[in-house]
Amino acid sequence: MIITQTPFRMSFFGGGTDFSGFYNEHGGAVISTTFDKYCYVTVRHLPRFFDYKTHLSYSQNEQVNSYDEIKHPAIRNAMKWLDMHEIRLTYESDLPARSGLGTSSSFAVGMLEAFYALKGQYAGKRKLADDAIYLERELCKEAGGIQDQIAASFGGFNRINFSKDGYTVNPIVISPERKQSLNARLMLFFTGFSRFSSDIQKETEKSMKDKTAELIKMYGLVDEAEKILTDKNTNLDEFGRLLDYTWKFKRGISSGISTSSIDEQYDCAIKAGALGGKLLGAGGGGFLLFYVPLDKQAAVKSALKNQLYVPFQFESEGTKIIFYNPESYEESV
Repeated sequence: MIITQTPFRMSFFGGGTDFSGFYNEHGGAVISTTFDKYCYVTVRHLPRFFDYKTHLSYSQNEQVNSYDEIKHPAIRNAMKWLDMHEIRLTYESDLPARSGLGTSSSFAVGMLEAFYALKGQYAGKRKLADDAIYLERELCKEAGGIQDQIAASFGGFNRINFSKDGYTVNPIVISPERKQSLNARLMLFFTGFSRFSSDIQKETEKSMKDKTAELIKMYGLVDEAEKILTDKNTNLDEFGRLLDYTWKFKRGISSGISTSSIDEQYDCAIKAGALGGKLLGAGGGGFLLFYVPLDKQAAVKSALKNQLYVPFQFESEGTKIIFYNPESYEESV
């Protein structure tokens, strides 16, 4: 049996510049962090006592005898690709799917790590990120960028740079005290809405073809955000104000990014004292993140009392195996 633990991520700046259609020509970058909410993938070989060969348990329960019977596209394609047979896979998560926190990519990374471990093969963080990108973007043909897979695999508070030559993961150089101070001023709320990220990404990708100038500007804001974070003499409140500017700017890129309900919640938080924020992920629903001075947090909680407040802490490890006890296995003839 193998159990992997893979974190979810929140992206602050640069979203949209991680699409290959943009960064291959202009470069791109995001600033993001993983945090202490995880998905867990358990994989083991299925004992041969049953009238099915594969048992999958996620939001649905599947008992099948062939790859083509598997409904879940990522599991189906990964099992075919890595030649996995006779397995039982269970997926559990601290947060709901389709919520803007890279949940599908975290699952892809954790599943691939578990599959490789079950086969007795080591897979490093870069290989897991690369393979998860290939699985989701090429095999599953899902629209989207590549930041989520990289963040889930590597973990940490990073600037991830993209170019036609690949990507680099560079930790944000910030003192532990300043990093914790930032963490303490970030508040996460669940809006109760969620949409399939790939659907929104398709809409956004279409609109981005005509928004190159806007994306270049968003790319530049990554530099500005990094300067705020790394300059100990700059008040962190500037990070919140830049979030506000960036969110309002990004809403103009695609009509699918926000909704009237989300706009109303955002405005309520700002009036209560938040300096800025954003909807995490592709848009359309999920989690709202706000930067809130400590003395205004009670007021923001009250203003958003109908939304679920989710405390969190940054994490730095990325995906990892938390239980490793592989069984001996001989493929049936």
